Amino acid sequence: MLAVWIIVAIVVLIALFVGVTYNSLVTLRVRVDEAWSDINVQLKRRLDLIPNLVDTVKGYASHESGVFTAVTEARALLVSAQGKSVKETAAAENQLEGTLKSLFAVSEAYPDLKANTTFLDLQTQLVDTEDKVQASRRFYNAGVRDFNTKIQTFPSNIIAAIFHFVVREFFEVDEAELAVANKAPEVKF
Repeated sequence: MLAVWIIVAIVVLIALFVGVTYNSLVTLRVRVDEAWSDINVQLKRRLDLIPNLVDTVKGYASHESGVFTAVTEARALLVSAQGKSVKETAAAENQLEGTLKSLFAVSEAYPDLKANTTFLDLQTQLVDTEDKVQASRRFYNAGVRDFNTKIQTFPSNIIAAIFHFVVREFFEVDEAELAVANKAPEVKF
């Protein structure tokens, strides 16, 4: 009779362990998904601001068409990358960031544009959005780190393998893309 109770206790402990571990994995996965959603919300907000910014700058610097084309193409690339892999979205996001730097560099040459209240408001909103994108990226990467650690460490890795939890990608920049994004923009007059 004692042996039966010991076996029942062991089975109950194993079931509790599996249940608690599974629930913690699901919680971490949901946090990662939520963080990814936050990134997409901020990227969408930035995408919505860009056409107004480009139109405002065009009014003052209409002959800078190469910069406008680059910003528009980078924006379109980011729109098409949303819903795809983290790596594709990160690459498109970094390309857009680089072209926006070029656009702001062009605006430096036009004092009337820099004094325009619409431009200043859009620039402030864009800087605020950039800060939110960076915060969202950090939150997402922290969630991915916690999730990946949990599914790769013993004994939770056994439960993760049984229930098919997979490692998530970090939202990071390739070194080559980082070099391009951080390159000083070339402004010609």
